[in-house]
Amino acid sequence: MDIVEERLQLSRSTLHITLDRFNKRVRVDDYLGNLQECIDESLKVAEKISAEKIIFKARKENVPELLGRGFLYEGSIDKFFLGSDCYFLVKYTNVERRNSSYWVKEDQILASVQRLPLKVGLDAPPPTYHGRKALETDAVMLARLYRTVFEVYPTPMNDPLYVKKCMESGTVFYIFEHEGVIVSAASAEINDLYHNAEITDCATLPEYRQYGLMKHLIEKLERYLISHGVYCIYSIARSLSFGMNAALHQHGYRYRGRLANNCFIFDKMEDMNVWVKNDT
Repeated sequence: MDIVEERLQLSRSTLHITLDRFNKRVRVDDYLGNLQECIDESLKVAEKISAEKIIFKARKENVPELLGRGFLYEGSIDKFFLGSDCYFLVKYTNVERRNSSYWVKEDQILASVQRLPLKVGLDAPPPTYHGRKALETDAVMLARLYRTVFEVYPTPMNDPLYVKKCMESGTVFYIFEHEGVIVSAASAEINDLYHNAEITDCATLPEYRQYGLMKHLIEKLERYLISHGVYCIYSIARSLSFGMNAALHQHGYRYRGRLANNCFIFDKMEDMNVWVKNDT
């Protein structure tokens, strides 16, 4: 597989790292012990797989050291580490990956989104649309939805076996069905150690987007997470998507930065906006 998670036991530290060959990046998801050793190892791994971007999910107290090693700040997640904030510190290995062709356009989209009023309530979808928690038996139809909506996606969500594996590992999906077909879906990837969750894998077939189904799915996922003691919720959305960013803003999520050229999604390498909602 092009995306591999590894736990590396070093001489003075432990590193939890994701090797993402498909998106040409390395991501440090967690670390313990000597920070400089963790940084050195992440750079070695990045060079080994020819990664163009290294992402560190850093604790606040480690930000100065990472900045001192040439990393740049791109975003943050409030209270990610059991109440302590997470900071995205990044390093690029080539200038093409660093520079974004759509940054000004994305600033304009963000400004338009943030002028929208927050939603107090949601309009009910038509009665022929049924929302529910997905089952493992929905994996084939979910994969078909992602294959239809996204020409390219950063993880193999077009593979039913991968979707089923996500469910088995604890990822929760909610869906809307219309006449027996899944037309909209979203998931929550839960971190049991730090009690946070990412709202992700959001997709609606184009012909069904006028009904605001995604806003209902986000609400259903939030209710599920809060009922299971998860209060730090975040999402990373395509910066060029007015609709997805608007849905998060109107649900009370707060913008916390933009990850440049973060992953292949939709039809190209794209920038991603970080949005956070915290009920603690």
